[in-house]
Amino acid sequence: MDSVSVYTRKVPVAGDLTGWVTVPTGFDPAKERLPLILFLHGAGERGTDLELVKVHGIAKLFCANPDYHGLRVITASPQCPEGMVWNHLAYQVKEWIEAVAEDLNADKGRISVTGLSMGGFGTWELLTTFPEMFYRGAPICGGGMSWRAGALKSGRIRVYHGLDDACVPFYYSQVMVEAARGNGIEISLTAYDRVGHGSWVPAYEQSDLIEWLADAI
Repeated sequence: MDSVSVYTRKVPVAGDLTGWVTVPTGFDPAKERLPLILFLHGAGERGTDLELVKVHGIAKLFCANPDYHGLRVITASPQCPEGMVWNHLAYQVKEWIEAVAEDLNADKGRISVTGLSMGGFGTWELLTTFPEMFYRGAPICGGGMSWRAGALKSGRIRVYHGLDDACVPFYYSQVMVEAARGNGIEISLTAYDRVGHGSWVPAYEQSDLIEWLADAI
């Protein structure tokens, strides 16, 4: 089995939804059930050039090294079609990731989701729409509908945002976290100073977030 491959599935509205899937060296789905991380990219990586998905975040790190940090984890990084946003495609992404999990015998009790910017918004959307599906979640510099925060699962979400983010203001994450806490939900918020809109770099590359999403800690 190739450690890095392209996965395509036809879904309603979007047509073919395609993305990168990585598995660690020596992975055999008949012998091993691994956790799975779903990664949603930002607005700049939409379209049909799949190489763009590798520019940032989980796809960048794991497509370059499927054994990143020695983790035994599957990653799946779909590409959003041009002119759409992840929030339009919640049900389609759910169908796509369920198919990946089924084909690779992933542990369906340990599917996590994370994303940055537009993908951060998409992560909030998936976590509030399908709270039972996701083991853990990490929206980065995104935002959501605070009135739906009561649907979130306590203790399963980490949020990251730059205090000086001029593209997606820090307030967008702050209001979601405050709404969740107002509903008695345990949730963490990490605020970075002087990173602008690039809070995904310290979140993914300078913290234990990926290990947490992969259920390695």
